[in-house]
Amino acid sequence: SLPERLHNPLKYRFRTLLFVADDLAGRVKGFAHVSVEPSVRLVFIDYIASGPRLSGRGVGGALYERVREEARLLGALGVFFECGSDDRAECASDAEHKQNVARLRFYEGFGARPVDGTEYTLPLTPGQIGMPLLVFDPVGAAKLPTPAQARAVVRTVLERKYAALFPPEYIDRVVKSFRDDPIRLRPFRYVKPAGTAAARAAPPSRSFETTIALLVNEGHEIHHVRDRGYVESPVRIPVILRELERTGFFHRLEPKKFADHHVTAVHDPGLVSFLKKCCESVPEGDSVYPYVFPIRNATRPPKELSMRAGYYCIDTFTPLNRNAYKAARNAVDCALTAARQVQGGRRIAYALVRPPGHHAERHVFGGFCYFNSTAIAAHALANEGRVAILDIDYHHGNGQQDIFYDRDDVLTVSIHGHPSFSYPYFSGFAEETGEGRGVGFNLNLPQPEKLDGKGHRAALVRALDRIADFAPTFLVVALGLDPARGDPTGTWFLGASDFEENGRLIGALGRPTLVVQEGGYRTRTLGVNAAHFFRGLMHPLEKREAGKSERTRGPRR
Repeated sequence: SLPERLHNPLKYRFRTLLFVADDLAGRVKGFAHVSVEPSVRLVFIDYIASGPRLSGRGVGGALYERVREEARLLGALGVFFECGSDDRAECASDAEHKQNVARLRFYEGFGARPVDGTEYTLPLTPGQIGMPLLVFDPVGAAKLPTPAQARAVVRTVLERKYAALFPPEYIDRVVKSFRDDPIRLRPFRYVKPAGTAAARAAPPSRSFETTIALLVNEGHEIHHVRDRGYVESPVRIPVILRELERTGFFHRLEPKKFADHHVTAVHDPGLVSFLKKCCESVPEGDSVYPYVFPIRNATRPPKELSMRAGYYCIDTFTPLNRNAYKAARNAVDCALTAARQVQGGRRIAYALVRPPGHHAERHVFGGFCYFNSTAIAAHALANEGRVAILDIDYHHGNGQQDIFYDRDDVLTVSIHGHPSFSYPYFSGFAEETGEGRGVGFNLNLPQPEKLDGKGHRAALVRALDRIADFAPTFLVVALGLDPARGDPTGTWFLGASDFEENGRLIGALGRPTLVVQEGGYRTRTLGVNAAHFFRGLMHPLEKREAGKSERTRGPRR
């Protein structure tokens, strides 16, 4: 079932990870099969297996260490798994008891122990023996899970893995038995705590530096506008995600929740309040489109919220519905979580979000955009150093320009179709360079209606030269994939190799980089182009790591 579990996670209700240990000839020595559920921060080992006659040779330990590393990178609570009881009365034979003791001794060496004080081993029928222990490895976390976190994990495991075996009332009883705050682990039996892997200081994971933190706003699909011609659809995220997962570059993390002050630091509080209240008032399944705009007397808006939409919107095709605010707010949380990763030393982080945000200005929304996630994240990063925003969407990044136009600590650069033919039409001209302290810190590079990859790279080199002169602490890339050939909202001809070369040029700057997803609507090529962009972005980093490895090995003799 492994291929199907990997390719069809919806059927098995878990994301499946498969780690394989092999030798230089490609012979498989062992593997670990792991189930992941990000919504409850669960990493669950289904099994670790090593090949015949390889037990005790370190294969299992290497695989388990790799799973522990993955749990840390995913932001999981820790690692959960089941293990047979080491109580002789619960074992069918001496051999089974001996095997269970050996396994628990092995895992104790990493700090993993059975969860105590619960009914997880409750027999399903009277006299039944052999119910497994639930084992937990904190993987170095400072705090153990709370009862609520543990109950969510246990319910997920029992309902998704054992629903055919356990009746609902049995599952409810077991789940409710997790009452200790935090959960309580059994005392060590087989190793001294000071000798565990958890107690030994571990060096920073190299993977942290050489992989991309991936944040996805899981609830994005609630914002689904089914009106004819509306191209900003939920399918954009899974088609990108499918191709990214094949690259092996990404480690997915759970977004954290951030307070509203991060949003109102960039957007007018009146806009934020209007979007929230108006979206809450729209009937389920309906959409409100702005159609009345205050050319005069804008200070006296109508009382009805839906009639007020034109006071805050720049076009007639960005609807407000019940879920637009929620989805946009989740996108902000993803971008801010990704920014925190970069602040914490991560080389690259990617917020794969929808709806997009780069057309949302301080006071208005539009262009499918409600909150400017790119600008909100850049503002947060600016607290720790200078920030450059590079917008490579087909359309002008008018939102960032408006928000940072009078600032000199954030450089805004946009490569886009000329506003004479490209949305939003009213901004993006080359002579718009900033005002006040911000003069010289806004660079627009409008391009002709027909543009190939070579022409786009010429503009990108100009943009990167300006960014290099600015010498930012952080780089934020507003990644639009709509310069692609055939995109329904653009007129350019970039292919996968062009996106890869663009990524390589950007990566060569060597700056900690946050990438926030913006436009891109041709779903047939969206994922492939995204994967090629990140391959290019990672290339300079992989090249440096290869050089370090070669220097570490020394010259060949």
